[in-house]
Amino acid sequence: MNEVSQQKYDVVIVGAGIVGCMIARELSRYKLSVAVVERDSDVGMGQSTANSAIIHSGHDPAPGSLKALLNVRGNELWHQIAPELDIPLDKTGALIVAVGPEEQAGLRPLYERGKENGVKGLEILGREQVLEMEPHLTPDVTGALSTPTAGVVDPFQGVLGAAENAAINGVTFIFDAEVRGMIVENGTLTGIETTKGTIEAQWFINSAGVHSDELMHMVGDHPEFEITARRGEYFVFDDSAFTISSVLFPMPSEKGKGILVTTTTHGNAMVGPNSDPIEDKEDRSVTKEGMNSILSGAHRLVPAVSPRDVIATFAGLRATGNHAPDGKNKDFLIEVSSTVEGLVNLAGIESPGYVSSPAIAEYVAELLRDAGLKLEEKADWQARRSRIPRFRDLSHAERAALVAKNPAYGRIVCRCEEVTEGEIIDAIHSPIPATSYDAIKRRTWLGTGRCQGSFDYPRTMEILARELNVSMTEITKKGPGSVFLYRQTKEEVI
Repeated sequence: MNEVSQQKYDVVIVGAGIVGCMIARELSRYKLSVAVVERDSDVGMGQSTANSAIIHSGHDPAPGSLKALLNVRGNELWHQIAPELDIPLDKTGALIVAVGPEEQAGLRPLYERGKENGVKGLEILGREQVLEMEPHLTPDVTGALSTPTAGVVDPFQGVLGAAENAAINGVTFIFDAEVRGMIVENGTLTGIETTKGTIEAQWFINSAGVHSDELMHMVGDHPEFEITARRGEYFVFDDSAFTISSVLFPMPSEKGKGILVTTTTHGNAMVGPNSDPIEDKEDRSVTKEGMNSILSGAHRLVPAVSPRDVIATFAGLRATGNHAPDGKNKDFLIEVSSTVEGLVNLAGIESPGYVSSPAIAEYVAELLRDAGLKLEEKADWQARRSRIPRFRDLSHAERAALVAKNPAYGRIVCRCEEVTEGEIIDAIHSPIPATSYDAIKRRTWLGTGRCQGSFDYPRTMEILARELNVSMTEITKKGPGSVFLYRQTKEEVI
């Protein structure tokens, strides 16, 4: 899985985020050799899983833009794909909340924009209707736009589900392989130089997130195009902090959709993000100023939000490009390169990129078909994938049956989230193997409760070392350069 077992493919996808993995799944339908090249040690380690995880309805993008087209189609596809890939999707709907007469007047243009984009079920609600739906909302609310097709997914399970399904259907994943250069021969991109060696292909798909502009510039594509990383910070709350049933948005601004209040598919409340441009595309630090602004913005919607209930903070990045075809509204850049043959660029895939990802995959497949790549469907393509059972969500009867089948599911390793040894072992031996502590955490939710992993760390490391047949000094938190233990002091003393 992690070694370059083959040096040449029909298609190589650079980037194992939600867009890259959805493209991999889409192309796995066809009789093609496909590889995904990822610089990190797991899928979804960039902007794809450090976000709000909202399946947006499509009311916000400018009509006629790729964002609008792919958002609305993506929303439709997610409701089909989530059951196929066993991805948690809560059909919560969303409310864009107006506070005061000026914001109330802004609801009608949002409604009309959504209708023009083809969003179904939109409705402008009055104050009483909104408070009946969401009693914890600020009493200053004057109305809201209801978008019932919106929802919430588990962002990592979305990436993992697409990746595992692609792997089941024959796609190769190559991790810890950073792209260092492009090989162009006679005007055609024939290979990429990576830290795992040279990889050749007929087609390359640049889906490198905040770094996609850098790959474009390696071959002279769009030298004027630049991506600015915008950092968004978040609070995650204990699951008993406060209750809401819909995704709650403020009225949007030029910076984005604003600081929202939502719940995760795991039951925790979450608020954020802000939107701060930063120079360092790797800077996911959380700042005091940022968190204060988020708390202030969240209070404006839900006064019950309190820092006392916070159990975790994190920050993610958005790839904001300067591609604006109409001269005003920034849009996705998705096209076959006009500079070299054999390259498709995807850049500036910020919000609503997550919800748009399956539609982007369809769009890219058609670009490849139009460019001459033969897409012949497999007779044995598998549309479905099952995730690891989540022990805490099972009934008593289901738990008993699972433990009888596999006793490892009867041994609790993480008490806060009730994660079992069986879940950890299955994650290690899954189609996209979990080989670090954080990889286990992303798949099982281990270590995300009140103790934040202080109880389960040692036991999880023991299980990883045993199942991977390595020393505990080789177990990492998140891949190369993040080992927990450097040496065994007891042996040195003896």
